[in-house]
Amino acid sequence: MNLSTENLTPAIKVRHLSKRVADASGELTILHDIEFSAFAGETLAIVGASGSGKSTLLGILAGLDTPTEGTVELMGQDIFALTEDGRALLRKKQLGFVFQSFQLLMHLNALENVMLPLELRGDQDARAKAEVMLAKVGLGSRLKHYPKFLSGGEQQRVALARAFVTEPPLLFADEPTGSLDAATGEAIIQLMFELNRERGSTLVMVTHDMSIAERCQRILRIHAGRLLVE
Repeated sequence: MNLSTENLTPAIKVRHLSKRVADASGELTILHDIEFSAFAGETLAIVGASGSGKSTLLGILAGLDTPTEGTVELMGQDIFALTEDGRALLRKKQLGFVFQSFQLLMHLNALENVMLPLELRGDQDARAKAEVMLAKVGLGSRLKHYPKFLSGGEQQRVALARAFVTEPPLLFADEPTGSLDAATGEAIIQLMFELNRERGSTLVMVTHDMSIAERCQRILRIHAGRLLVE
């Protein structure tokens, strides 16, 4: 599907983004002069070989890492003009993030993991909303189970529920099926796109799987830290 972007403010706007780090040989460029925009409701895949910089880019977009140069605007806000606390507040209000390794809190059960972002923003209906979302991802009977008693696919479903429960306008996913078997991964991807359509959020996904990337409306290809122009 092609989106009409005329007169729209980008949900994500990246300009002249670079990332360099020191290594044993001197300085290593991970990202070089990256520029792109994404609009509300768009689904965007970032693809590239291992080590190409795609996960670093996603981390910078979420404000979890900082660039050496350049700007990232999310919903019109330059996130690196904010303090670290300011970026954390923006993430709490605007972002959902799905990690490859799930990043669930092991001392909290499924319900508590999904309730957490709601509780952090003071939502009085956190429990009810978390229960509804866990039911939506097929875990309505597993609310009190701790992560160690859930399969990989179930843990990723909890992670998806946690990312979507705050109804964020932006959703980032870093190799969301990378730790899952093919059948479970397919179910997770179908669920992610279904939830994204329901919520109308902007989805940016890092993946090495072109069959997944091709389901998105647009694909960005990164090679050796540079965005390829097609």
